[in-house]
Amino acid sequence: MMKLPLVSGVDGSESSLRAVDWAADEAALHGLPLRLVYAFGWEQYEGAALALSLGRPSEQALADRIVETAAERVRRRHPDADISAGATPEDAVIALLHEGRNAEALITGDRGRGGFTGLLLGSVGLAVAARAPCPVIVVRGDRAGIEGGHGRILLGVGEPEGGSAAVRFAFREAGARGCELDAVRAWRCPSHNRADPRRTASEHLYHRERAATLIDEAMAAFVQDHPTVRLHSAAVEGSAAKVLVQRSAAADLIVVGAHRRHGHLGLQLGRVAHTLLHHADCPVAVVPLAAWSCDPVTSLPEP
Repeated sequence: MMKLPLVSGVDGSESSLRAVDWAADEAALHGLPLRLVYAFGWEQYEGAALALSLGRPSEQALADRIVETAAERVRRRHPDADISAGATPEDAVIALLHEGRNAEALITGDRGRGGFTGLLLGSVGLAVAARAPCPVIVVRGDRAGIEGGHGRILLGVGEPEGGSAAVRFAFREAGARGCELDAVRAWRCPSHNRADPRRTASEHLYHRERAATLIDEAMAAFVQDHPTVRLHSAAVEGSAAKVLVQRSAAADLIVVGAHRRHGHLGLQLGRVAHTLLHHADCPVAVVPLAAWSCDPVTSLPEP
């Protein structure tokens, strides 16, 4: 069976080149082909004639150089890499979503080459993470996290009906890297009835034990298939977004699930995933519920 590729979006920015390096290492780790894609959608609005009138090379020529340079960068890093590369005049988000229909995962940087350097996450990365039919990894964080210096995959354990694809993805990553899997579920006790210390203690115990049980249940289906993965689980009191951002400082990758509601327009990211994409200290993998549990997607989500 032909292996689906990892697809990395490139645009010549420093952020996208970090993502290309990360994608090249990921492809080598899993023995997957790597596809590099550059979309230069602005030309379809402004036209090649404008670029030429300004004394600049056409965007197609510039795009070809960008993807060729990125491909050569991968070959220097992994001489045996199976690489394909292409440039398209489509809008970047649309192009990557189309690529994601038949991709193992999409990988992007956390910022584009536009002038909006104050943004915490580029609009392309955010839109792709919110709508792609396959896992999306946004490469962000400090050097240790990006280079895999911690030996730990962090998994945010969600609700039972929506997290199996994310759990499967996290176990696969931990197994391939030979590192620990840190499965975390945050819990919070309702604020009412604090005047009764005994009831408060009882509620804390209930919510903590329920969170621990949900972790155990989520892990049970995958532990036997990954006997070499060192699993650590923790039920932690607090906001899920805050807990996971804090723990991301000691992780090489954080994995969270995402729902994809068919026919729903616009972005489909929960608050936790949205916060992590903007603030995590390591790369973030957003894994949709349907990923790895069905045949390759045959229809693209509506723009």
